[in-house]
Amino acid sequence: MREACAAEGRARRGRAWPLRYCLAGSAALLALGLAVGVPSLVRAWVLWRARPYIYTRVEEVPPRRVAVVFGAAVYEGDILSPMLRERVETAVELYRAGKVQKILMSGDNRFIHYNEPGAMMNYALALGVPQEALAPDYAGRRTYDTCYRARHIFGLDEAILITQGFHLPRAVYTCRALGVDAIGLVGDREQHRPLVVAWYELREVLATVKAWWDLWVRRPLPVLGDPIRL
Repeated sequence: MREACAAEGRARRGRAWPLRYCLAGSAALLALGLAVGVPSLVRAWVLWRARPYIYTRVEEVPPRRVAVVFGAAVYEGDILSPMLRERVETAVELYRAGKVQKILMSGDNRFIHYNEPGAMMNYALALGVPQEALAPDYAGRRTYDTCYRARHIFGLDEAILITQGFHLPRAVYTCRALGVDAIGLVGDREQHRPLVVAWYELREVLATVKAWWDLWVRRPLPVLGDPIRL
């Protein structure tokens, strides 16, 4: 009798192992689905909300007083990275078309030998934009900071944002959520390699989730300072 009970117990334990594996596998699949699905849904939501405010041609953009150019990598010797060069050139074209009166160059200047806004302004000057039409934002370390400072430091209640197409929906959504009536102009002027575009699109999914979290949950304060009216 004892041996029969022991055998039955072993049989039950044997049947339990497949169930445990099944439950563990289901939990792993659920976690994976959430990890992929939630960021994708957030990105889709931001794309949908920003789409009505995005333009691809200079002549289609409604005029605003100020354009905001988002910073990107600058190489040694104040050489702008290809994407940053495109952004500045698009802003210059917008200025020449009479769509804006002022261009705010926003970027990172945390280190003494690294100055995105300065390099951006120098390039715009070389393209013929007068000094009085340019303004630097030296603490635009990320998209959230640029938008926050545009509203609270530079006093902008509306602006034209200029950056690449993959980044523009997040920029427009962020600025509008922070109180700037923002529209966006796509700054892509060249055909980028598919792998490069795919990488930035993938990174943008995660960056959009972080932006949403910062806007509605974390609400961090960027570097602030005295008001600067443009």
